[in-house]
Amino acid sequence: MSIEFEINGQPVDIDVPAETPLLWVIRDDIDLTGTKFGCGIGLCGACTVHIDGRATRSCITPVSSVAGTKVTTIEGLAENGEHPLLQAWVEAQTPQCGYCQPGQIMQAAAMLRDFPNPTDTQIDQVMSGNLCRCMAYVRIREAIKLAAGRMQAQDNREQEPGADHA
Repeated sequence: MSIEFEINGQPVDIDVPAETPLLWVIRDDIDLTGTKFGCGIGLCGACTVHIDGRATRSCITPVSSVAGTKVTTIEGLAENGEHPLLQAWVEAQTPQCGYCQPGQIMQAAAMLRDFPNPTDTQIDQVMSGNLCRCMAYVRIREAIKLAAGRMQAQDNREQEPGADHA
């Protein structure tokens, strides 16, 4: 079955069985390996991508369900690592083994669209479905708050009268 969608801003037309999990299309057919396989049943969050801006578990998402949508993987979150979350993740020394981090970051990026200034409780609730075997949750929360502050400051600068909006 031919399925057309966009991934990281690029059109894709892929011919695979409709029930193929999106995760395997991303990794095996499109060769983007940042999205990780964790549990295969949508519980751990390692495979989190954005579909039309919403955090989604790609391991349980049939590729047929993304026809006509925009999919974003960790590779498409920002060019050259310029997203505030990516920078905060490094600064806070968030990852330990790092395996779950792409899914953590993608979940956090979606959360910050809904909660631009999240409380600890909001972070804990939204991020609770993303598991980290290394237990880096305190550093994950620290990085999210650091990124949220930077994103708020950037938004405030852009809204200032006379700000250069080039």
